[in-house]
Amino acid sequence: MLQHFDPKQFDRDLGTPARLSETLVPLTIDGVEISVPEGTSVLRAAALAGITIPKLCASDNLEAFGSCRLCAVEIEGRRGYPASCTTPVTEGMAVTTQNGKLAKLRRNVMELYISDHPLDCLTCPANGDCELQDMAGAVGLREVRYGFDGANHLDAEIDDSNPYFSFDPSKCIVCSRCVRACGEVQGTFALTIEGRGFDSKVAASQNEPFMDSECVSCGACVQACPTSTLMEKSVIDQGVPEHSVVTTCAYCGVGCSFEAQMKGDKLVRMVPYKGGDANHGHSCVKGRFAFGYATHKDRIREPMIRDSIDEPWRPVAWEEAIAFAARRLKETQAKYGRESIGGITSSRCTNEETYLVQKLIRTAFGNNNTDTCARVCHSPTGYGLKTTLGESAGTQTFDSVMKADTILVIGANPTDAHPVFASQMKRRLRQGATLIVADPRRIDLLKTPHGSRSLHLPLKPGTNVALVNSLAHVVVTEGLEDADFITRRCDSEAYQRWRDFIREAQHSPEALESVTGVPAMQVREAARAYANAANGAIYYGLGVTEHSQGSTMVMGIANLAMATGNIGREGVGVNPLRGQNNVQGSCDMGSFPHELPGYQHVADPAVRQKFEAVWHTTIDDEPGLRIPNMFDAAIAGTFKGLYVQGEDIAQSDPNTQHVEAALTALDCLVVQDIFLNETAKYAHVLLPGSTFLEKNGTFTNAERRINRVRKVMPPVAGKEDWEVTQDLANAMGYAMHYTHPSEIMDEIAQLTPTFTGVSYARLEARGSIQWPCNDAFPDGTPTMHALDFPIGKGNFAITDYVATEERATRRYPLLLTTGRILSQYNVGAQTRRTDNVAWHAEDVLEIHPSDAEVRGLRDGDWLGISSRVGRTVLRCLVSDRMAPGVVYTTFHHPGSGANVITTDNSDWATNCPEYKVTAVQVEKVSQPSSWQQHFQRFDERQQHYLESAEATTAALQ
Repeated sequence: MLQHFDPKQFDRDLGTPARLSETLVPLTIDGVEISVPEGTSVLRAAALAGITIPKLCASDNLEAFGSCRLCAVEIEGRRGYPASCTTPVTEGMAVTTQNGKLAKLRRNVMELYISDHPLDCLTCPANGDCELQDMAGAVGLREVRYGFDGANHLDAEIDDSNPYFSFDPSKCIVCSRCVRACGEVQGTFALTIEGRGFDSKVAASQNEPFMDSECVSCGACVQACPTSTLMEKSVIDQGVPEHSVVTTCAYCGVGCSFEAQMKGDKLVRMVPYKGGDANHGHSCVKGRFAFGYATHKDRIREPMIRDSIDEPWRPVAWEEAIAFAARRLKETQAKYGRESIGGITSSRCTNEETYLVQKLIRTAFGNNNTDTCARVCHSPTGYGLKTTLGESAGTQTFDSVMKADTILVIGANPTDAHPVFASQMKRRLRQGATLIVADPRRIDLLKTPHGSRSLHLPLKPGTNVALVNSLAHVVVTEGLEDADFITRRCDSEAYQRWRDFIREAQHSPEALESVTGVPAMQVREAARAYANAANGAIYYGLGVTEHSQGSTMVMGIANLAMATGNIGREGVGVNPLRGQNNVQGSCDMGSFPHELPGYQHVADPAVRQKFEAVWHTTIDDEPGLRIPNMFDAAIAGTFKGLYVQGEDIAQSDPNTQHVEAALTALDCLVVQDIFLNETAKYAHVLLPGSTFLEKNGTFTNAERRINRVRKVMPPVAGKEDWEVTQDLANAMGYAMHYTHPSEIMDEIAQLTPTFTGVSYARLEARGSIQWPCNDAFPDGTPTMHALDFPIGKGNFAITDYVATEERATRRYPLLLTTGRILSQYNVGAQTRRTDNVAWHAEDVLEIHPSDAEVRGLRDGDWLGISSRVGRTVLRCLVSDRMAPGVVYTTFHHPGSGANVITTDNSDWATNCPEYKVTAVQVEKVSQPSSWQQHFQRFDERQQHYLESAEATTAALQ
């Protein structure tokens, strides 16, 4: 029988981490007999037996430390009072946790702590949520005999430099939990204990303020602190939360679970949930602290309409806005034809919301003109993996990395883009795994503290396929293949064709060295390290997919994994690191114009018949328009209406001038979002969106894990996103009558073979499920392709290297590539409206010292950046993280105009834009570009319209 999800099952701290062993050790604790895995601490064994031993320095996500001595116990036959956290169980051990001697010892220890601690419990922000306070009560401390005269730390200065938490050293008991969390959990090692004895204190980096240190503000230290030494400023301001709701983070594709801790309907803090299968109680600065955008003053709180984008916004009721949008869309179809309108789904919305949008388009609109922002990031993943492995998704769990012996990271920067998973990866590197990074830029993962062997392959932008072919050439020509795996699991004819192809001398590291820029011996070293590893795992990101040969590169990665047998077990696999919280789900839910939910092609009559029977309509058998096709058709005058939910195509898509021209040409643009984004400036209808805190549903992360999203607070505009789509469908004449997202998931399960076993009841019982979940895999599928592939045998694909059309020339001698930064997320709409701007207030251009020197550039200079399609201006940052000839920037601020200069070159199979290769020239200038000045004026005008609309509403009220 399924049980209801109980988040409190993970509230109890068992003191020390679990040990995995098939050998059980019997012992007796306070007369209670229990058997626990070999290696378990006495402290944890007692907790499992329901016996509580006082503790301060111990936590079950940290290795035992044994400094506080509160957890002392008596063990029959042993002298003294050993710390139970550092004492492993032994067979037949008899433990006593409570007697007069132990009680006195613990009171004495606690008395020493309190003698150098402020006695301000009633006014302390942690009052009622303080382990020190709890332990003082647990040991029965009633007096402090030592007084408070003499040397103490009570006047220690508070460090308020971090925008999200404060550090009050006067309340620190030097338990080292924060230091250990920074090292063991986060892997940054930014904190240390400085001094000895009475002078011991916690210090950040070289005794710097937290904000100036190496601290990445992940919150692990704050979560670990047993006092109010490290405390969220939101708790200091608002008080200790009173209840919590477990939900899923809406930032990157890791899919961290959080407890949204509340006072009434006010969110006080987000605490990473220990029961989260993707994050295991860890977090990053975005998920942990950057939630203030949900209640930001810029939120769109009511629908608005206008006949022309040159007119002011007019606030209206929901009913009028929906009716207006439906009428405009139907008029557009009546004038220009059924195919003249379409929609774009969001990788930030839930599975259920995305499913409804594509259903709306295929039913109410009557066409397949549906696409998603995954088009511009990971569509080559779907194409490449489906061609070779038979399924459009990654193969492993995140936990699988802990069994990898060699980790190959290609075109990804996990510490910035997927930081919680990066912490787990760094833990494995500290345990001895070999790291290989193929990237034009030297990423932070290469300098993992206490990591083992690492190798950087600094390839030139655009040469990914050449590099993967040269790696595979080494594998084949040096006899490093896994012949048994290939024989059992792969198509022999396809393999032989590929083997003959890849053995050709033109694919050798030596032949391609001048193309990739990577020394041949480094390529050979990397290939041997990966192929000879017991378990070799590949992780890749947008540096693979956002190329003109993105799909080819994904197939090349799959070829390499199959050739070495690194598929189908833990510690191996092909693992795309999805950028947004639900980019996997948006693809799963049928957002592409050629596929219905579950990657079922619209041309298949049996598939259409199944959907038509449930949807009570006829589905077009021809694929619809992709996003680039929509833009081209809009400019051509044949595509005139667009519904965009939760996606800012005007900022995120390449060649901004082209996108703006397309949006301007539309007769009806309906934008549904939480803010007035860049796309909404061209809209005729602006429908308020809801944040992840205001809705129910599910997200699917990069490891195919379906996690529940639970409503924490009411939607500020009164509706969840799925309700808005349903209203629009009804107004368009197609009936939808769902009352809860769980009903939408039931329909998804009915129609999608990989989701047939998924339901809210099962998610409540299990916490999360990884698809496929069906009769064949009733408990989900953590590791894909363990026995076979969905297409039967693995398919080796021919991967010819074709140089990109975007090349450096005398006029444009530098190659620009782009990426993300830790503190910001995607186009920055959310994170720019939080204190995360303290770390990244603007996008800058990183340029190598030699390239800067010949141009006379210094840090902070304005740089004019010109490409074949546009020009923008950014500040200069001289950096040696790239090779000469390569420059780098982020794209989190709309005013930076990174996509003003990116071209419309795209992947040959999927039209995924080639963001990662743009030939540019850089020169020193004195001010921002004309485009940016125009942008600022346009932005100010739109903001004025918005404020005028709000003023009108206020006056009417």
